[in-house]
Amino acid sequence: QVQLVNSGGGLVQAGGSLRLSCAASGSIFSINFMGWYRQAPGKQRELVAAIGSGSSTNYADSVKGRFTISRDNAKNTVYLQMNSLKPEDTAVYYCNVRGRLSSRADFNSWGQGTQVTVSS
Repeated sequence: QVQLVNSGGGLVQAGGSLRLSCAASGSIFSINFMGWYRQAPGKQRELVAAIGSGSSTNYADSVKGRFTISRDNAKNTVYLQMNSLKPEDTAVYYCNVRGRLSSRADFNSWGQGTQVTVSS
């Protein structure tokens, strides 16, 4: 009932930048959480950055000072600006959006994932 469409990602050299976006659509009444997770080969999925309904943010220690999460409430879209990328940032990045539907039921939706590869 809530669809997430990712864009961005790709291949970049170390030190470069990329911007991810994730747009949510459907019968959305409200969104209280938007976040980005990543999963590298052989590793568990981890939270990279999150932003709440009041625009409070949370970052993994490994990306603090390099990544910035933001949201456009009018477009139900979350962004992840990634600067000073490192090879260890290579992973599949997933957006996650949680909130309430027009029916007032809760939802928890995941994007399809987008590959980010940082070459050394």
